[in-house]
Amino acid sequence: MTIKGILPIVKPAGMTSHDVVRFIRKALNIQRVGHTGTLDPDATGVLIILIGKATRLMQFMVNLPKAYVAEVVLGITTDTLDASGEILSEIKDVKIPKERFVEALSGFRGQIAQVPPMVSAVHYKGQRLYSLARRGIEVPREVRKVHIYELMVRKWPENDPLVSKDRVLISIRCSSGTYVRQLVSDIGDYLGCGAHVGLLCRTEVGDIDMASCHSLDEIKAAISDGSFCNKILPISTGLSHLPTVILDEYDHSVMKKLSTGARIHLGDLKSPIRNLHEEQVKEGDLIGVITSSGSTVCVVKVRTIQNTIYLQPFVVFV
Repeated sequence: MTIKGILPIVKPAGMTSHDVVRFIRKALNIQRVGHTGTLDPDATGVLIILIGKATRLMQFMVNLPKAYVAEVVLGITTDTLDASGEILSEIKDVKIPKERFVEALSGFRGQIAQVPPMVSAVHYKGQRLYSLARRGIEVPREVRKVHIYELMVRKWPENDPLVSKDRVLISIRCSSGTYVRQLVSDIGDYLGCGAHVGLLCRTEVGDIDMASCHSLDEIKAAISDGSFCNKILPISTGLSHLPTVILDEYDHSVMKKLSTGARIHLGDLKSPIRNLHEEQVKEGDLIGVITSSGSTVCVVKVRTIQNTIYLQPFVVFV
């Protein structure tokens, strides 16, 4: 049986994202396995694994918004911006009222500029930054614009004011590409005492949250008892953020054309586009095409040729 679909995993601490991919490849004896966004080795939480033809979803899921819970450790900075690194500085005389901490968070909501940390997977002239950092090389990095949709305190320590080594748990909802370690470091700089990330957990990727995820032990057990397929989410789950067309039983000719890569006229659709009015359709829009039984046919891209709107298959899944 061919396995294809989305496998949401709770990544444990101590494994890289690629370690998890290797684990799934070996457990299922399948090579075509990928993921939609790297988590730091010490981080835990939602890691979306794509299996079989679902690996084609990567380009549609990699930019989904994400949510995290992070521990801000005050007064100490490290070379990796998290607890795994060497301590660079430690300020012992820290006294930060809770009101000032809350005020600091407010300055980091909305669109902000970030410089990717040296210990990150960003490429520089064909090399990963973290690879250069391990050799003691620091290079200039381009400033990136990211968006922080939510940033709030989740749990306070008992004392007030906050002192060195206090740990404040915060929750973050942000755009893809946000570096939480850099965000925490910047908050520490703003407060004048420095900070690094203690614990870090990704709690959501798009619509997929921790409750939808499985541990690696659960996956091993499911493979052993034959229930693994029940853990797989359909390919359509990865397209839930796109406008969608549900092909009904009368759309066989349309499905045949799209599944072979042939474009169709927008007017050939007998079903409406969900979450997108026909008059709003514009050049370059991406639309998911799914059958009434739940199978994903393709993602089409809107093309306008001589004032006529066509739907051109962009990625085919059948």
